[in-house]
Amino acid sequence: MGFARTVLLKASRSQWLARQLRERRFFQKAARRFMPGETVDDALEAAGQFGKAGLGSVLTELGEQVTNRAEAAAVRDHYLGVLEKIQRRKLPAHISIKLTHLGIEASREGCVQDVLKLAARAEQARSFLWIDMEESRYVDLTLDVYRRAKAEWPNVGVCLQAYLHRTTKDLEALLPIAPAIRLVKGAYNEPADVAFPKKRDVDENYRQLAKRLLSEAGRQRAKPVFGTHDLGLIETIRKAAVDQRVDPSSYEFHMLYGIRAAEQRKLASLGAEVRVLISYGSAWFAWYMRRLAERPANVWFVLRNVV
Repeated sequence: MGFARTVLLKASRSQWLARQLRERRFFQKAARRFMPGETVDDALEAAGQFGKAGLGSVLTELGEQVTNRAEAAAVRDHYLGVLEKIQRRKLPAHISIKLTHLGIEASREGCVQDVLKLAARAEQARSFLWIDMEESRYVDLTLDVYRRAKAEWPNVGVCLQAYLHRTTKDLEALLPIAPAIRLVKGAYNEPADVAFPKKRDVDENYRQLAKRLLSEAGRQRAKPVFGTHDLGLIETIRKAAVDQRVDPSSYEFHMLYGIRAAEQRKLASLGAEVRVLISYGSAWFAWYMRRLAERPANVWFVLRNVV
């Protein structure tokens, strides 16, 4: 892992830095590159615009590490409201949640019940519920919650991270339940015995996992979603799908708001299913630092504004 990325990931956990920088105008402006605004209405408006351009979206309220049930219930109710608005506006939009944002640290069973309520409401809204993946210490817990939700509702997916050594085994263990998997590279600071420290190893593992997912999609045993902005990797996946005769509607690409916007539209124009991940909310500091860590060259933009 590069030095700059390591520093940025550690900084993402600093409450002191969050307090110092979150209110600075230049930092707020820099963060807007990756989000349309802090309110859900900002996100819904963006989703509407993407829908008109033939792109779907995935909405997520920024936040994590909730430690009391009252706050977790408020997060659940917020997402229930988001799904109602998605249904009312007939948007081609999904939602994505973090289990620590839903208070899994406060009550595991309470969190599970909230996930089930959200999955039920998403089904009613003809939407979809994605369960995001957080640090490696939450993987087993997250996969357990996913299995419980998938047993009751078909419209639930989970994120897997290619930089973790364990992910190949996790994917194989999930295949019997015909999972929906959003495959990403991973954006947390993990030790070398847990995650591949070198980018080339992460990329190679991603390619192997993507090919495995495509082969299962061809058998209708998985719904793959590829979360990446790596254009070379995207082309490799599309070529593999053609070689394996996988219907383009059987898999999707998810890309972040504000990154490679022209390429997102071009990919959709070529017949690929594309969704844009739209984040919103005031708790954006840790998330923004992880975005910088994905491409540390972006930090020079911030430093120029500081100077």
